[in-house]
Amino acid sequence: MFYAPASGGVRTYLDAKHRRLGRYPGVRHSLLIPGASLSNADGIYKVPAPALPFGNGYRFPLRLAPWRNVIKDLQPDLIEVGDPYLTAWAAIDARRQLNVPVIGFYHSDLPLLVRNRIGTWMGTNVESYVAKLYNNFDRVLAPSTVMAQKLMRLGVENVYVQPLGVDLLMFDPSKRDSGLRAELGISDDTRLLIFAGRGSREKNLPVLLDCMRNLGHHYHLLLVGSHMPAAVPDNVSVIDHFCPTHEVARLLASADALLHAGDQETFGLVILEAMASGTPVVAVAAGAFTEIVPQTCGLLCERNNGQAMAAAVRELFSGDVVQKGFAARDYVERYYGWDTVVCSLLEHYRAVLGGSMPVLAHG
Repeated sequence: MFYAPASGGVRTYLDAKHRRLGRYPGVRHSLLIPGASLSNADGIYKVPAPALPFGNGYRFPLRLAPWRNVIKDLQPDLIEVGDPYLTAWAAIDARRQLNVPVIGFYHSDLPLLVRNRIGTWMGTNVESYVAKLYNNFDRVLAPSTVMAQKLMRLGVENVYVQPLGVDLLMFDPSKRDSGLRAELGISDDTRLLIFAGRGSREKNLPVLLDCMRNLGHHYHLLLVGSHMPAAVPDNVSVIDHFCPTHEVARLLASADALLHAGDQETFGLVILEAMASGTPVVAVAAGAFTEIVPQTCGLLCERNNGQAMAAAVRELFSGDVVQKGFAARDYVERYYGWDTVVCSLLEHYRAVLGGSMPVLAHG
């Protein structure tokens, strides 16, 4: 259910994997996502599910049978589960009838999300649910070490780290647009910073705004994405809507640095997209960021502290920012290209299949 018109890293992963697996001989990959009605185009199956009110295009499956039936009709050799809700149980139910392995990919920290929105008392119950669900899978994948460790602390077994990746052709320094500063009405010598993503509470956008108040008029921040704040300092501009990937790539490549104050990120794909664009990063030392941002590519600072982030920004620009941008691009090319990531993913598939390559269904 994480696959929606304006969804982020999970949809990026699913689309990138679907395209690349389609090139492998002897592999058929099907992607099952919620839709208004049952349909199939290019191996992407839409299974009926009601839309979430005010859900930005997300749909929440309520009936297990339609998902189980599509999976059974596809006769997969392997099923990968992408969310921890009803579709996961449909895959487990289909496994009993098909006798095939099921992998669970833990994309989102569900107990933490529930605690943030409902309260600690509910988060404890959700932890038990996550442990029960994910121990049903033959193998569990997590996008970062910090997420894998959380699962293991809950008692989940067979957990492996499987990072996500970046489209190195889409996110590239060549997408830099020298005219962006003129669009924003700022001078050529102003340091242009950017944040791209949803304006949800977990992104800690007030920290970015406090950072900009500390930095002053020589620095300018561009906020890009839906649900951005309306009241911002004078040195902040806002694009308050979902932007297509090619536009995000242009904006990231045209900035001098990416800022990210989120301290609960399970992976942080936009950070790698910025680095692939030749743009260094200033982020908080929390979540998965400590794993994906080496010192050669940016700086990490104390969480929930706008002054500390402003100090890190000044430190970044006191050095060779261009060199850090080159290092960031090189780092992503070496470790996080989608082709590299999919090759690693296939090793997990081969492991649970006993060495053969599958017909794949992803629900």
